[in-house]
Amino acid sequence: MDYFSYKKGKLFAEGVDVERIAAEVGTPVYIYSKATFKEHLKRIGKAYGEIDTTICYSVKACGNINILRFMAEAGSGFDIVSGGELYRVLQAGGDPSKIVYAGVGKTNKEIAEGLDADIAYFNIESEAELENLIRLAEQQGKQTRAALRVNPDVDPKTHTYITTGMRETKFGVDIERAQKVFAGYAGNSSVSLSAVHVHIGSGGKTIEPYCEALEKTLSLIDKLRSQGHTIEAIDLGGGYGADYESDTVPSAADYAGGIVPLLRDKGLKLILEPGRSIAANAGILLTKVLYLKTGGGKKFVLVDAGMNDLIRPPLYDAFHFIWPAQVEEKLVPHRRDRDLQLAGTEVVDVVGPICESADFFAKDRALPPVKRGDLLSIFTAGAYGFSMSSNYNARGRAAEVLVDDSKFAVIRKRESYEDMTALER
Repeated sequence: MDYFSYKKGKLFAEGVDVERIAAEVGTPVYIYSKATFKEHLKRIGKAYGEIDTTICYSVKACGNINILRFMAEAGSGFDIVSGGELYRVLQAGGDPSKIVYAGVGKTNKEIAEGLDADIAYFNIESEAELENLIRLAEQQGKQTRAALRVNPDVDPKTHTYITTGMRETKFGVDIERAQKVFAGYAGNSSVSLSAVHVHIGSGGKTIEPYCEALEKTLSLIDKLRSQGHTIEAIDLGGGYGADYESDTVPSAADYAGGIVPLLRDKGLKLILEPGRSIAANAGILLTKVLYLKTGGGKKFVLVDAGMNDLIRPPLYDAFHFIWPAQVEEKLVPHRRDRDLQLAGTEVVDVVGPICESADFFAKDRALPPVKRGDLLSIFTAGAYGFSMSSNYNARGRAAEVLVDDSKFAVIRKRESYEDMTALER
C-alpha cells in the first residue's frame, strides 16, 4: 500500500504532481511519501500489538536523517549496522534505548561509540566479537546488553545475495553452537548476554520460513533457560517482503498471524527490524527519457538515471514496476506486475547512460510509447535505492525529495561536480 496514484492520467505523490517536482528539482530524483512510511510503521505496530514489541526501522534501507527524524517522532526504534548509521540516528533525535546494533565486522571505534550512546543491544555474530565487546566495555567501565545471532538453517527462498540464515553464511553462529557461547559468556558482568537474534534474509514472500526459524529459535531459548540462562528478548530481524508487484507478499497482519501465536506466554520482549517492508513502497525514482533507439530487434528507452542511482535490477535481478508519469486514462495501471500488457503498449528495454551492459532497469518490458523528455517512474524504490547509490562514472547522486500531503521539500540536494571532488582537494 502506498500514496502514489494516478489522477486524470498524471502521477501524484500524495497531493503533489510529480511533474511539478521534476520541473523544480530536476531528474533523476528520489521522491518519498511521508504518509506511506508512517502507514507501514503503524500497520506493523498494530499487527504485533498484543506482544511487548519494539520496532527498529533498518537504517540501511533508507537512511536520510529527515526520514529518520519523523520515524523517531512516530515512536520507531532503529536497527543499525555501522557507526555512521548510529551517528545518523542520533542526529535525527533517535532514542538510544531503542537502537539495536547488528553487523559482523564492528570496529573498536564503532563499538566504543555504541557503548557511549548506551544503546539497547549489540547483536553479536561470533565469539571473537563478543570477547572484543567485553574487553572494550571493561576498559570503558561500561555495562551493556547483547543478543547472540543464531543461524536456524532456514532458507527464505529469496535471492542468494540476501539469504543470511543458512548454516554456511558469514552471519551469526550455528544454532547448535549457541549453547556453548552462552555457557562460556553469559555470566559476564560487563556484557549481559540476555537475548537471541535471528535474521534469515530479505525479500521473503511467504510466512512459513519465518515461522520455522522462530520455532527452532524458541526451542533453543527453552534449552538455554533450562540451563539457568536469563533470556529476556528475541530479535526476529527483518526481511519481510514488500509489494514490488501487486499483492505478491503477506501483509504485516499475515506475518503476525503466524508469529504472534508462537510467542504468546513465552515471556519474551519482541524486537523487529523491518526496513524494506516500511520503505520500499514509500519511494519512487523519477527519471527522464533522453533518447529512443533500435538495435537489431530491440527497442531501447534511454533515461537519465543509471545503475549508480538504482543498482537492484542488475545486482539482484530485481523487478521494479516502471510506467510513465503521464498517460492516457486507458493506460493508467491498476496493478503493478511484470506481465502487465495493456493495449497500446510496446516491448522495450529501459536502460541508463552508464558504460556497462549491466546498466538496465527493465528488459523486454511492456510500456506505453514514450518520447524524449517524458518522465518515467520506477516504483517501489524507497528501500536500497538511494542508500546503495554511488558516484560511478563520476555521476552526482540524485536529489531526494519528501512529500507531505500537498507540500514537498528537498531533503538532500543533488550532488554537484564540486561536491564529488571536495574531499580530494
